[in-house]
Amino acid sequence: MNFIFHQGKPAAPVLVLLHGTGGDERSLLDLGHDLDPQASLLGIRGNVLENGMPRYFKRLAEGIYDEEDLMFRGQELAAFIQEVAKEKGFSIEQVVLVGYSNGANIALNLLLEFSALFQKAILYHPMYPVSKLPNHLLAQTNVFMSLGLKDPIVSVEDSKYVQAIFESRGAQIEYVWTPSHQLTYQEVEKSRKWLEKAD
Repeated sequence: MNFIFHQGKPAAPVLVLLHGTGGDERSLLDLGHDLDPQASLLGIRGNVLENGMPRYFKRLAEGIYDEEDLMFRGQELAAFIQEVAKEKGFSIEQVVLVGYSNGANIALNLLLEFSALFQKAILYHPMYPVSKLPNHLLAQTNVFMSLGLKDPIVSVEDSKYVQAIFESRGAQIEYVWTPSHQLTYQEVEKSRKWLEKAD
């Protein structure tokens, strides 16, 4: 997988930056610096192309996931992050997943399917219309989410479904409602303050 790694302070978090559709491994670097100037940053490019645009997994149509590919790509990404951790000398316990849109969706997959490994995340405008979800509790999982009131991609109903996934499994969640799907200063600032408390 294509990636970029910026070494931060050894004891600081490692922010795994997962872009939206059409982004790449550099897309969220500035955001990562804003969230924590001392953090290490690991930007990873999605391995799937949709109309020439990088994504993290295939979809069958707008809002309809190829669930088999999602699970495969989630396993692939989890293994890759563990490989980079060994290579760069950081602990998986330091990892905070930071995903926007499609990146938030694959991060959500990692939180659910690899909950023993990945337990902290910032999810900007996630959606997860997946039929089969694991039933285990997520009491150790700590998540910040931003959700759009008039998001043209993720409906309020879809956003509340994501909330319910975490709430029903006992995760610690903090969330903010924003106007649409675009990142705002408000949600970045709130997620930065959340990250300070979550460290």
